[in-house]
Formats: sequence, structure tokens, C-alpha cells
Amino acid sequence: MNLTSVDQRLLNDFQRDFPLEPRPYARMAAKLGVGEGEVLERLADLRCCGAVSRVGAVVQPGTVGASTLAAMQVPQDRLEEVADAISAYPEVNHNYERDHAINLWFVTAAPDEARLEEVLASIEKETGIPVMDLRLMAPFHIDLGFDLS
Repeated sequence: MNLTSVDQRLLNDFQRDFPLEPRPYARMAAKLGVGEGEVLERLADLRCCGAVSRVGAVVQPGTVGASTLAAMQVPQDRLEEVADAISAYPEVNHNYERDHAINLWFVTAAPDEARLEEVLASIEKETGIPVMDLRLMAPFHIDLGFDLS
């Protein structure tokens, strides 16, 4: 997909300071000099092509619901299949491959501990691969924004 200048600005300019108001996309559109409908359409297209996995808040761990970092040792020939299965869970906000024996990592967030445990158990049962639950012991801040320009 060739990114338009509006796409590039959507990806770059709103990683932080997403407008917290009743019509955030209208505010974004005004800053971009386009209509609200175009912002919504561009975000949908970016999501369809995989440039955007989600639009939503990132909250400090432990302040809302339950979350964990998890990891799996997935045979290379099953990596895409397992990653797709994990991504199908709405509680999983992203997963990624690492160059290591424990090669598939993902973050899972749920409304409560019980649902979090259900999701991890379901992933383990569905894939037949053990899930390592790597709960946060001490918080630290990592800025997840990247300047794309």
C-alpha cells in the first residue's frame, strides 16, 4: 500500500495525545485539513492493510482490568498459524516474533483476572503449545511511539 500524506500523518501525529473528547476523529480531521469521514476511512484502510492493528488507549498496567506479557516457543513452520490464532482474540492487542527459542510474544488484557486466565488457557488448548505468563513485577515506562517521518 502506498501511504498518502494523510495516512503518514495519521500514523505519526496521533500516536500520543489522541483527542479525548466526544468526537476525536473530527478533531483529528480538523488538524489534518480533511473531513471526519476521510479520517475514519483512512484508518479503516490502514487497519485492513495491516499498517494499524488497533486504535485505542494504552493505560498503566494494573489500573484497569488485568494484563500480562506472554510468550511461546512455536515451531517455525507453525509461527504464522499460531500468531493468527492469537491475534483473533480481542483481548490480545499485539503479538510479535523474536529471534530466540521462545519466539512468539504477545500482550493480553482482559476485564479481570478470571477472563485473562481463560484467554491464556484457551490459547494453550487451541494451539497445543504452553503459554508462559510473564506478569509484571515492577512497572517502568516504555514510550511505544515511533517517529515515522
